[in-house]
Amino acid sequence: LISRRNMLQEITDQDFIKEVIEADKPVVVDFFASWCAPCQMLMPKMEEFSKKYSNAKIVKMSVEKNQTTPSKYSVMSIPTILFFNKGKIVGQITGAEPNSIEKKIKEL
Repeated sequence: LISRRNMLQEITDQDFIKEVIEADKPVVVDFFASWCAPCQMLMPKMEEFSKKYSNAKIVKMSVEKNQTTPSKYSVMSIPTILFFNKGKIVGQITGAEPNSIEKKIKEL
């Protein structure tokens, strides 16, 4: 059984500014959809990274439930991972690329 606290925090359009833009450390946002197979395959890796790296906060956002933020950041395909630092985008990876994502998290 997976305990709830191991799950990535899911953010919404409403709390995006507080959780990402105003965060006190870099934030990695995984834009996903429930019907997206690569997104589902990537999710356990993102949860693993969130436990492994304390230098960044790793969160997820459903493009199905939230339209404002994904369109503001031109998220056209999923999964798209956006890397934020001090409220600014410092990187983007489109596709389920766990090795590239992990490399970028280490650089934050």
